[in-house]
Parts: sequence; C-alpha cells; structure tokens
Amino acid sequence: MDLNSLQDLQGYLNTSKLYFECGLGNTTPGYCPEVFDTNLYYMADTEICWPETAPGTIVNRSCPEVAGLDRSQLMFKECLSNGSWYIKSVNGTSIPYVDYTRCINLDELEFLTFMNKLSVIGYSVSLAALLISLTIFLTFRTLKCTRIRIHTQLFISFILNNVLWIIWYEEVVPFYEVPVANPLWCQILHVSKEYFMVANYMWMFCEGLHLHMALVVVFVREERTMRWFFGLGWGVPVLIIILHNSIRFFYTRDTRRCWLEESSFSHWFLSIPVLIILGVCTVFLINVLRVILTIMHPNSQNPAPIGIRRATRAALILIPLFGIQYILLPMIPEQHHPLYHFYQWLTLIMVPFQGLCCSCLFCFANQDVIQAIKNLINGFRQRNARFGSYRYTGGAVDSAGVYVVNGSHRKSTVSTKI
Repeated sequence: MDLNSLQDLQGYLNTSKLYFECGLGNTTPGYCPEVFDTNLYYMADTEICWPETAPGTIVNRSCPEVAGLDRSQLMFKECLSNGSWYIKSVNGTSIPYVDYTRCINLDELEFLTFMNKLSVIGYSVSLAALLISLTIFLTFRTLKCTRIRIHTQLFISFILNNVLWIIWYEEVVPFYEVPVANPLWCQILHVSKEYFMVANYMWMFCEGLHLHMALVVVFVREERTMRWFFGLGWGVPVLIIILHNSIRFFYTRDTRRCWLEESSFSHWFLSIPVLIILGVCTVFLINVLRVILTIMHPNSQNPAPIGIRRATRAALILIPLFGIQYILLPMIPEQHHPLYHFYQWLTLIMVPFQGLCCSCLFCFANQDVIQAIKNLINGFRQRNARFGSYRYTGGAVDSAGVYVVNGSHRKSTVSTKI
C-alpha cells in the first residue's frame, strides 16, 4: 500500500500516527511482532501498540481510563512459543486476545449496572405517565385548543425519546460487542435519540413562544401559528441533527462505537443550539411573567387567564430541569473524583424522570384536565342515579305495569311492559 493510500485510510479511520507506525519496523526472527490493539481502541478510544515480545512471554500494560475499569491494574497479552500472539475464537471469529479481566473494577461495574437499571425504570415510569397524559388530551373534546395541542406534541416527542432510550439501555449498553461491531441499526438508534431529544427542547421553546404570543401579540390566527409550531418543533431539529452529524461524519470522523465517542469540537454543534433554545425560551417566559405581574396582575381589572399563569409557572420549572445535562456538561467530574457518584445520581434523578415531571405539571395538575375528568365522573354518576331511580309498579309477572321515576307518571320517563 502506497503512502497516499495510507493517508486516505488514516483520514477515514480517524486514527493517529501511532496506528500506522506500529508494526512497521523489522521484527526479530522468532519474536511476536509489534501490533496495534484495535479491539481496545474501538472499545475505549485508547491507542496502545504492543511491543515486540520474546516467545513464551507475557507482556503487560496499564489498564485504560474507562468507566468501569481500574486504571491502577494491568492487562496482559501472551506471546506463544512459536512467535505468534495468542488468538482466541469468539462466536466463531478469531480475534487477537488481550486479558482485560484484572482491569474490571467490580464495585464500579456493579454501580454502573445498577444505575442503568434505574435509568430504565425512570424512563419506563415517565413513559407510562406520558401515555396516560396523551390519552387524556386526545380523549376529551373540551381540551381541544392550541395550548393543549402543543402539550400533545411535546408529549409525543418525549414518548418516542423514552422508547429509544429504553431500547438503548436494554440492547446496547449491556453488550460491549455491539458498540465494537458498530452495526447500522445502532448508529441509526443513536442519531434518532439525538433528534427526539432536540425535538423536546424545540417543543418547550414552542410552549414559551405560545405563552408569549398569547399575552403580548394581538389578533393571532391559531391555525396559522400551529403550522409554524409544527415547523419549529419537528423541522428545526432535523436541521440541527443534519449539521451536527455531518460534522461528525465528514470532519471529526467520530462514528465509532455506535457514535458514542465524540470530540468536544463537534459536540458544541449540538450543545450550543440547545442552550440557545433554552435561553430564548427562558427570556420569553420571564417576559410573560413580567406582563402577568405588572400589566395583567391577578388583582387588576384585566388579569391574565388562569391557564396562562399556571402554564407559565410550569414551564419556568421545567426549563432548568430540561437543560440540566447541558448546564452541567462542562462540570462532569472524573471517574475517581469524590463528586463522580453524586453527578451520576443527580443526572439519574433529573433526566429519566423529565417526562414524569412534564406530565404532572402540564396534565395531572392542569385545571382544565381536572375539570374534564370531574365532568366525566359526574356524568357517569348522574346516569347511574337516573337508571337506579326507576321502579316497576306491576304486580304478577304477566300483569301490566309501568316504570315510574320518584313515583311520578311522566311521559318522558314512563315505559309500559306487556
């Protein structure tokens, strides 16, 4: 292979100079040659060149700095007596074997496994609450308004996002061979998660924008604004994801391990738009709150609608909750930092349960929803009470009689039995 071909391959794999220098030197006859640890590179984004080793010798290196591994321990690679590296068959495939067993921090692995299970529980609980809320919004005709329609789209984006995260934790995280193999379905799953996550933020932006327009802008056509909301909520995330992943695919080449490894440079093409969305939405809500407290005070002659005031409070609570993972992103502690476990618990509480908080604030605590459910229950009670008040006045089984209500013979409530 010529130099130009090597350079093209290097650009495609996004590897460093070490990848191509490892093994280029002459090997002592009978010795195991220098070899680049490809498996470790794809698993941990760590570059190691195992040195030329005498036959019948075991060489070691420090374990990589990866979550769940103990860097103070050693990993081993065996050179056989015939001068070849030990090869192991895994699922019918022969791979260069490296013993990583001593690297595994069992306590840390148990902690991360436990946290992953709790994350699945959190997303599942939120998913159940969101499905109930969505059913309520779609069932009651009295809830057909622009504000509820925006809530509905926000919940749909949450539902799809939660489903994808549950699949991720169940089908990708427990199996290290899946990211190593980097199948197409896993890459699509990762990109889809990103899309619906950004859609969450955009629909929160639509929540703030609608509240702002409802109080500040006069004579707004609801149907026209809803079309704009659909474009913002579902269309803008497409542009953000295309830009972000194009940078990753064509420039930084961060496409390994189901797109898990990402440079800080490309990450900002996703983080900055999300932070801008959250910032603008917060400005909208603060302005809405200012209008409510000053111009349209609840005690004034022209108070803001109760629904607007409650929706504003709910959105103001949700905005910092939605952005917690991006606000804390620059402050992620190292694995051995004292605050590492605290950060893991904080993100566990905040992120998977966002859908549950959204359901509670926008649906279960929504007075329109509560009133609609009360009306439904009262309707059932009235019908049961009306049917229970009928009384048959006949004697024998075959004799004539009438059904009366409260002892009165009314034409509208009487039927004859023959």
